[in-house]
Amino acid sequence: MNSTTGTPGSPSGSAPDTARVIVVGSGPTGLLLAGDLAAAGIPVTLLEKRPHKISNLSRAFVLHARALEQLDARGLADQLEAVGRPLGRLNLFDGLTLDLGTLPSRFRHVLVLPQYEVEKVLERRAAEAGVDFRNECEVTGLTQDAAGVTVHVEGAESLRAAYVVGTDGMRSVVREAVGLPFPGRSAIRSVVLADVLLAEKPEALLTAAAVGDAFAFLAPFGDGYHRVICWHRGRDVPDHEPVGLDEVREITRLALGKDYGMHDARWMSRFHSDERQVPSYRVGRVFLAGDAAHVHTPAGGQGMNTGLQDAANLSWKLAAVLHGHADPALLDTYHSERHPVGRSVLRSSGAIVRLAMAKGPVLAARNVLIRALGHAGPVRRRIMAQVTGVGYRYPAPRGAHRLTGTRVPDLALARVSDGAPDGATAADGGRLYEALRGGRFVLVTPAPGPYGTGTGTAARYGDRLAVAHWRSDRRTTVLVRPDGYVAWAAEDAQAPGIEQALATHLG
Repeated sequence: MNSTTGTPGSPSGSAPDTARVIVVGSGPTGLLLAGDLAAAGIPVTLLEKRPHKISNLSRAFVLHARALEQLDARGLADQLEAVGRPLGRLNLFDGLTLDLGTLPSRFRHVLVLPQYEVEKVLERRAAEAGVDFRNECEVTGLTQDAAGVTVHVEGAESLRAAYVVGTDGMRSVVREAVGLPFPGRSAIRSVVLADVLLAEKPEALLTAAAVGDAFAFLAPFGDGYHRVICWHRGRDVPDHEPVGLDEVREITRLALGKDYGMHDARWMSRFHSDERQVPSYRVGRVFLAGDAAHVHTPAGGQGMNTGLQDAANLSWKLAAVLHGHADPALLDTYHSERHPVGRSVLRSSGAIVRLAMAKGPVLAARNVLIRALGHAGPVRRRIMAQVTGVGYRYPAPRGAHRLTGTRVPDLALARVSDGAPDGATAADGGRLYEALRGGRFVLVTPAPGPYGTGTGTAARYGDRLAVAHWRSDRRTTVLVRPDGYVAWAAEDAQAPGIEQALATHLG
């Protein structure tokens, strides 16, 4: 078992097991989660059965607006924007194209880049924060009790932690260890993957089409190679059946009209795409996130993005509980907020695939639907909000302000004129997602007001809270959670109400 430890003096090496979190699986979801926790001062051990190597075998090639917003709140989005290529229109299938220029987001596009580029940035951040990386470390099971979780590792001593998060993919050992079923079914069988060079450059950055019984998708790696994902309805063969380049060429020609002169494949494989979701994202002190909790077809490119948002939802809650700022009951909201989103993604990605591959009467119905959507702006905007992730909201308590649970877009914040007293953090102008950096809450108030300068009770929360005010005459006071959703809001709020909201949500 190899171990790569984070920065010297980080909390990962010396803290008691009662404060430690073990994350199993170092894909994007696990890396974001581990990095968040370590940055918050929580000791984290990240276990990965593979050697230390960023794989290029991923199927994810796009970052949607909501995932980019979460990365922006960690100071990472601009790095990835510099590497990837923005695409302002997203073609879900023939006749249904989404114009992302109207998205209520700083990121009015999808960012095209392979998953390993995202992993590189997230891994570097996690290492700098002090995550204890342990590669070639295969988890064989776990047991839990009222005080913590014991993780059993092949060929090594067991590890102990307060909480464990399984981000170890579709075949999750963590999920199996806690006895959770993974109900669902295979949606598409015998999908063919290949990384190839092309003699002819595709007309678009992302190329996808379905004709008759064939579907094909092309995406660039950025190093000259393209990933080809293709499928033929009549070729239902086992995953272990060898793939030849002639098969890839043939299916691509059927779907796209040509094969772009593909040659020199460096890797080819076959897989099946499932639609599955666990009934619970939490079992005691063990949580599941990303593909360990939900898998679906790659349609719409929502997989990696959904996992990143799982991690963003869970990380600040674990940190708050472990630091003693929140009741452990807060952790139950991870399931209640993210499970419905996962279910919705399963449905939407499945619908896209079925409509793309429609035949006969279903094809006729699809064409009617597409024509109707051309004249139904609200429906098209709703589809766009769901696919990009900006349209989801979380459940709110009965009687809560209408904004509670909603995602907050990037706001331009006014300067906090007098700064903050010692121990408080004041947002000095700029943007909301800059103010969220560091995993803090942001209180946005009208100005002037009792919290317009960061004074009063806000000071006791130190760097866990930033205080700012609107660049307008808006009278709503909004408390934004570290993951960019509204925790509490009120119109014309007075100091006692704000103080109560801060005490409730920040402890």
